[in-house]
Amino acid sequence: MSILTKLRCITVDVTGTLMAYKGELGDYYCMAAKSVGLACPDYKRVHDGFKIAYTEMAKKHPCFGHAEKIPNIVWWKTCVRDSFVKAGYDFDEETFEKIFRRIYSTFGSSAPYTVFSDSQPFLRWLRSQGVTVGIVSNAEYRYRDVILPALGLHEGSEWDFGVFSGLEGVEKPDPRIYKIALERAGNVAPEEALHIGDSMRKDYVPAKSIGMHALLLDRFKTPDAEDWKKSGATVLPDLMAAREWLTSERSND
Repeated sequence: MSILTKLRCITVDVTGTLMAYKGELGDYYCMAAKSVGLACPDYKRVHDGFKIAYTEMAKKHPCFGHAEKIPNIVWWKTCVRDSFVKAGYDFDEETFEKIFRRIYSTFGSSAPYTVFSDSQPFLRWLRSQGVTVGIVSNAEYRYRDVILPALGLHEGSEWDFGVFSGLEGVEKPDPRIYKIALERAGNVAPEEALHIGDSMRKDYVPAKSIGMHALLLDRFKTPDAEDWKKSGATVLPDLMAAREWLTSERSND
C-alpha cells in the first residue's frame, strides 16, 4: 500500500521547493541603485550586508514585525537601509527612498523568482487525488496575495490554504506553525499529513516532531543531503520523484 492512501493533507514549503530566486539578491539591490543614476555598489558587500541586516531584523522583530504590528513596508525599509549601511553605503533620504521603492516593488512581483516546472503539475495532481494541499512558509503576505498567484500558483487551483509566518506570528522551525496547518486543513491528524520542504532544521525536524510524515527535496545537490539521508530522512531530487515515491507500493515513512 502506498503512503498516499494514508494521507489527507500535504503541506509544502515555498522557496527552494516550489520556486527559487533568479540570480542573487545583491544583484537586485545593485540594479536599484544604478536605476537612480548611482555607480553600482559592490555586489558582495551588499549581499553580505543584507544577510546581516535581515538576520538582525528577524531576531528583533520576528515574523516581519507581526507582534508589534509593524507595517510590512516599514519592516522592509529598515532592513534594506541597514543592508546598504552595513555594506558601507549611506544614501541621503531622497535617494534611498527611490532605491527602496524599486527594491520593494521588485520583490513584491514575480520578477526575481522562477517557479520549478514540476510545481504546478504536482500540486494540481495532489488535489485531483483528493488531498488537501497547504503552503507553509516563512514569508509575508505578498507571497499569498501577489507572488504565488503571479507565478501561476493560485489558492483554489494549486493549493487550498496557506500558513505564512508574517500573517500568523509563528515561523519555522517552531512546530506550532505545523499545528496551525493541521487545524486549517480541517483538524487533520498528524499521521495523516506529510510536509515537503528543503531544510532539515525548518521543515523536516519540526514536522516530524509533531508526528507528521516528512520528506526533503535536494534540488541543488547540497552537500548536507548526504547527512540528511544518514539521519534517516527521505531525500528526493524533485517533485516528480516525490509523486513516484508517494504512489510507490514501497513508500513508507
